[in-house]
Amino acid sequence: MRTLVIGDIHSGVRALEQVLERATVSAANDHLIFLGDYVDAWSTAFETVQYLIELDKTHNCTFLRGNHDELCRDWMLTDKDNPTWLIHGGAATKASYLNANRSAWEAHLNFFASLENYYLDSNNNLFLHAGFTNLKGIEHEYFEQSFYWDRTLWELAQVVDGNLDVLDKKYPKRLTNYNEIFIGHTPISKTGVATPKNGANVWNVDTGAAFKGPLTIMDIATKEFWQSDPVHTLYPLENGRN
Repeated sequence: MRTLVIGDIHSGVRALEQVLERATVSAANDHLIFLGDYVDAWSTAFETVQYLIELDKTHNCTFLRGNHDELCRDWMLTDKDNPTWLIHGGAATKASYLNANRSAWEAHLNFFASLENYYLDSNNNLFLHAGFTNLKGIEHEYFEQSFYWDRTLWELAQVVDGNLDVLDKKYPKRLTNYNEIFIGHTPISKTGVATPKNGANVWNVDTGAAFKGPLTIMDIATKEFWQSDPVHTLYPLENGRN
């Protein structure tokens, strides 16, 4: 069985369908781990979440929580507009949900509520949307919002000296808790096509689908990856978060 990790979708269901086909995803043989941020950018937020709900019925899926998913859920529950959310893709998501049948909202709210903050596999590989800050690892994290808001993990991973041995006392303690860590949250590029990027033992799979990049799916064992067309080309009359 392959374990395939999927970067931030940001309402780009057209890209998701495309990349799943290009990776020849199999319901029987693949475990799909989605890193969160299913909404906010393109016009098909409702359709994206509905697609994921249906996909979960036929495939082995793990859905992680992204910060944009929490922002959307909060709006759906309270009907209170968050100005910052609206300008960072929320306006398109709001319009998508207001155009959808309200009878489907409950299932979508259940989907958002069921998202996991992290997933740890049997090989000690960690999957989460953003990061964590506690030096002892995820079980000791004081603020669960770090799992879907933190950016310091990726910042740290990018500046670790590649020649530094993991046993060296200068090696960041936070990174020694896990074999490999797979995240999204921070786009590798907002202006063009990017590929998954590695720093220390951290892999960033957010290739900028909300902006001018593609959506990426990667095999965690082989690091082979597949990408959609740049998502903005699949929504030619829209701005996304550009």
